Amino acid sequence: MISLDFFDIDKRVIEASLQAMELCKEKFTEIENIQEYNQRKMIKAFQNAGIRESHLTGTTGYGYDDYGRDALDKVYAYVFDAEDALVRHNFVSGTHALTVALFGILRPDDTVLSVTGMPYDTIRSAIGIEGNYSGSLKDFNINFKMVDLCDDGKVDYESVEDRIRSEQPKMVYIQRSRGYSTRSTLTWREIKRICDISKRESPKSIIMLDNCYGEFIDKIEPLSVGVDIMAGSLIKNPGGGIAPTGGYIAGKEKLVEMCAYRLTTPGTGKEIGATLNANRELFMGAYHAPHVTGEALKTAVFASALFEILGYETNPKYNDERGDIIQLIMLGDKEKLCRFCEGVQSGSAVDSFVSPVPSDMPGYESKVIMAAGAFTLGSSIELSADAPLREPYAVWMQGGLNFHSGKLGVMLAADKILKDEKK
Repeated sequence: MISLDFFDIDKRVIEASLQAMELCKEKFTEIENIQEYNQRKMIKAFQNAGIRESHLTGTTGYGYDDYGRDALDKVYAYVFDAEDALVRHNFVSGTHALTVALFGILRPDDTVLSVTGMPYDTIRSAIGIEGNYSGSLKDFNINFKMVDLCDDGKVDYESVEDRIRSEQPKMVYIQRSRGYSTRSTLTWREIKRICDISKRESPKSIIMLDNCYGEFIDKIEPLSVGVDIMAGSLIKNPGGGIAPTGGYIAGKEKLVEMCAYRLTTPGTGKEIGATLNANRELFMGAYHAPHVTGEALKTAVFASALFEILGYETNPKYNDERGDIIQLIMLGDKEKLCRFCEGVQSGSAVDSFVSPVPSDMPGYESKVIMAAGAFTLGSSIELSADAPLREPYAVWMQGGLNFHSGKLGVMLAADKILKDEKK
């Protein structure tokens, strides 16, 4: 007889998961509505760009007249409500795309004002906030200033208004996701509020958004509510779990052109850059991205409900409005944090036998533990969990190419914690 129970999951977790699924029904319906809207928009983008078989092949050398590359830019521009986009496989990470945008737009003596507190760990070295790395913005006399968040982790809108009015910065910088902080991710409504303040108090300031993890989570994209330029990674939401690498920059045409001049050379910009054999996977990734992002959202919602039932604090709550695919779970204990990551890893199709261990990583001040049994190394649209080993011992979980595999990984993470408590 064939067993239908392939994993020896604690009955307490199974019972809690059934309760969680009941709690999530209404939220799942909402997510599926967003999935359908964004999938239709993506298909329209493909049709408007006239995508054909020849666009899926690549070029070599300088990449002159790479019509597939140009068409992919048009697809992303349409779905992100942008004037133009720069989508390239040779962006090595989201941080790289963000850095190209910063260096492409800012000039010596300019000021960039972060209105969402301290930026994410890996971007700090590019700005020159941490470390002593040659070539940072600081080396070029570009000034970085910051508005602290409120004690509850919310944007301090009053201080943001005062600082933008007094500083008149060249750039207002917004980080949508929380990074390794416990603050809430920004929704499009909160982003719009910041943009409205900036446009009113300093109309010439360029509003830049770190949009990592936030693509396709709603029907409203940030560029339609006031953001001028944004960037992200293709091994997160917009790559659909298929893009093997890469990133994007999207926004106003002139700003995208400046970024392209930084990525290649002034004068050549978007006109060069061989795509090799990457086009087919980048197009397929974009096509699947709205659906896959919705599956990751469902996984996050389920994780929030399950761990809330098991007695843990979560952010967002399962029924909250969401600004990205990341789910924060406050575990409060180093061992529980490690067990959670072990559970996620054990639910992977790739490297399920590997035990994640905390280690030093470039760009991070603390040891970091990461669980990611992924088809694409480091892909965080596939189910993954990571955290620095420091107080408050919270875990940041994201991804799930399909909900059923994501649900299993979350249940195995809970199972590891409960079984470890029995010992």
